[in-house]
Amino acid sequence: MTEAAAAARAAVRCVPAVPSWVTLMARDLDAAQAFYGPLLGWSFERGPDRWGPYVRAVVDGVAVAGLSSSVDLQLPVAWTTYFGTENADVTAERVRARGGTVAVGPLGFDAGRLAVAADPAGAPFGLWEGQGRHGPSWLSAPGAPVWIELRTRDAFEAALFYGEVFAWDTRDPRQLEVRWEHERVVLRTDGRSVAALTAMVATDEEHRPAWHVYFSVVDTDAAVALALELGATAAGPAADTPYGRVAHLHDPQGGRFSVISGRG
Repeated sequence: MTEAAAAARAAVRCVPAVPSWVTLMARDLDAAQAFYGPLLGWSFERGPDRWGPYVRAVVDGVAVAGLSSSVDLQLPVAWTTYFGTENADVTAERVRARGGTVAVGPLGFDAGRLAVAADPAGAPFGLWEGQGRHGPSWLSAPGAPVWIELRTRDAFEAALFYGEVFAWDTRDPRQLEVRWEHERVVLRTDGRSVAALTAMVATDEEHRPAWHVYFSVVDTDAAVALALELGATAAGPAADTPYGRVAHLHDPQGGRFSVISGRG
């Protein structure tokens, strides 16, 4: 593979209007790599370190996630979902105009521009304006994020916010479809469901709206067993859902994530 081809495969995808990238803010980057590497089959490569240590997780030569570290103990260890956008500045203004907040950015660097925001209910999310706007939104291989779900107080109100911010109703329906499916507002792209907005239930941890990241695994139960060996804790038993067999976990530093098997 040429250097140009390798760089293209490792580039952070930017698919407008849908989740395109996920990052983990950890307290100990080495410990995060030691956990997620064996669990999800990730290798790692150094990324831009303009704002501190940062690595990209790679599956089959394709970058699927970013991991960084923070010494600020007040910041929670958490995964953040980034939506692709054609213009981070315009989208950030839409966030503010519709009752959301922009906490960071937009900031620019060689690969693109990003911002970190929160919707009116307080769920954090990111904006990513990058150069790689073509190709699939997600890789389907084990170890890649294949499902993103917002759990919030009012899924329809949230859908109106995100729909206006990302202009869902103006998109080519062959590339982006919004539908009601399995009691959720679902986003479909590349011919498959990739994200959803759903109402929280009483058992949802901490009752705070948030986007949750689901990583593909071959066998959910085996992945849970390995995660526990590596120091994770389970938020409950694995369960079958319309989208696959799912388990919700906390990594050893407290970051919430889920694993899912059975998605094509």
